[in-house]
Amino acid sequence: MLSNAAAKTSTGNAPIMQVSTFHVGKYFFGIEVVRVQEVLRDQKMTMVPLAPAVIEGLINLRGQIVPALDMRRRLNLEPRDAEAVPMNVIVRTEEGAISLIVDDIGDVLDLEPENIEATPDNIGSEAGELIRSVYKLKNSLLLLLDTDRTIDIGPAY
Repeated sequence: MLSNAAAKTSTGNAPIMQVSTFHVGKYFFGIEVVRVQEVLRDQKMTMVPLAPAVIEGLINLRGQIVPALDMRRRLNLEPRDAEAVPMNVIVRTEEGAISLIVDDIGDVLDLEPENIEATPDNIGSEAGELIRSVYKLKNSLLLLLDTDRTIDIGPAY
């Protein structure tokens, strides 16, 4: 069965890439829809003693224990406001699901692959190392997240 991403084509007959978007601080990120399992409101966390600082805790996702990685900490950004309600983007990886805690969820966008460009040098070092490419939108820059690099936080989490 073909996914919607594979079924659609751009004007150049290349398949359209669909991305799920979200905001973390000043950054606007996208992840390929096929990597996103689901998006959830803030979840109850169980703290993990001695876990790396970027791991907010563990969430119970219908019986599946999922580590939750705080993207603000991963990007060395200021903590979110106490009254702000974060969102969870559950991402599928080779090791299993992981939750990326983000500030806000955006839309699913269709991207034309021929308009995807290399990461510019002027993106901050924290974000720059997690970005695999960029896509110029009308009024902003969409940063296409390398989920494997993002969740690679060193020794087993």
